[in-house]
Amino acid sequence: MSWLTAEQALEKLGTKPQTLYANVSRGRIRAKPDVTDPRRSLYSAADVMRLAERHAGRRKTEVVAADAIQWGDPVLPSAISTIRDGRLYYRGRDAAAWAEQATLEETASFLWNCLPITIAADADLDTSPSLERAFVALAQRVTRDLPTLGRSSKVLIAEAQSILSTVAAALAPDTTASPLHLRLATSWRRPEAADCIRRSLVLLADHELNASTFAARVAASSGATLSATALSGLSTLTGPLHGGAWRGVVSLIEDVDAAGADAAIRQALAQGRALPAFGHPLYPDGDVRATALMSQFSLPSSYAELATVGQEMIGEYVNIDFALAAMSAVFDLPHDAPLVIFALARSVGWLAHAIEQVESGHLIRPRARYVGPPVEAPGKQTTTPESR
Repeated sequence: MSWLTAEQALEKLGTKPQTLYANVSRGRIRAKPDVTDPRRSLYSAADVMRLAERHAGRRKTEVVAADAIQWGDPVLPSAISTIRDGRLYYRGRDAAAWAEQATLEETASFLWNCLPITIAADADLDTSPSLERAFVALAQRVTRDLPTLGRSSKVLIAEAQSILSTVAAALAPDTTASPLHLRLATSWRRPEAADCIRRSLVLLADHELNASTFAARVAASSGATLSATALSGLSTLTGPLHGGAWRGVVSLIEDVDAAGADAAIRQALAQGRALPAFGHPLYPDGDVRATALMSQFSLPSSYAELATVGQEMIGEYVNIDFALAAMSAVFDLPHDAPLVIFALARSVGWLAHAIEQVESGHLIRPRARYVGPPVEAPGKQTTTPESR
């Protein structure tokens, strides 16, 4: 692999140093320390050229289509949510403003376009939130529930409410029919965190065609059960580049506590490690969800230091993964609290998109752009290893 200096990379990209560092933090450009000068980094020539070519304006149709799936133009029509001019909207309504007062249940009825819903109480469980139980409960339903094809929206919405109750029994166990944010705060014995939990649940309920939602829609397009679509979304959410990104934030905070924000960020960039705490491709001026959530509490000192120094060094604002990790630190929530909150909230969006996809009547089936060995001509004799 060939490597470029910062100056060479910037010349080929035609961008500012902050943009180069941002691309490194997002994992788009690999970097490594310069052995001749540990204070400097070298950048993957292949990654730099790939990004430079993306902005050249002359790409073949299949390349444009492939890039569209990677933070590109929308690939499916949807009336559920969108990001416009750096703001998130739920069915045309500003999500940050909606989160000022709304509950997750109210958000579900809004996104599902139905009457107010209720979530069944958990009659016999007295335990802590568990992602494992959520997986098991959904998997058990997959083999019992009916496929979605041929069933009316009214019936599917009623089933979605039942599925959300199933998820809530695992992620927000409580014997009362309290709102989900109160159930979650109670199960964690952190009543003082209830309102911030409510806001985070509403802000995370949907985010147009993110990876887990796209997975849920693909499952729904095949006619799979609604529980299968939720299970597909939950499985995808656990990835470190999606709902698991908060772990990278916590790891970075540990480095900040040990060596300071400046040293921690420099080390991460020099090693070519992504910085999941910063930036979001759809929010160039800052993640509005993070801003809305962090307005409700003061950042711990290490988080505040990282946010300030990171913005100066990278040129990016902190994102929702940072905000979730910070909120968990402020209220001393369990280690996996960010993922539990994310999973409970996004279940609402997965079910909304699944119902919308079923109503469309279309199977999602992209084509692959083949890049393997040359295709043999029809009728040509294939030589196997055994016949050679």
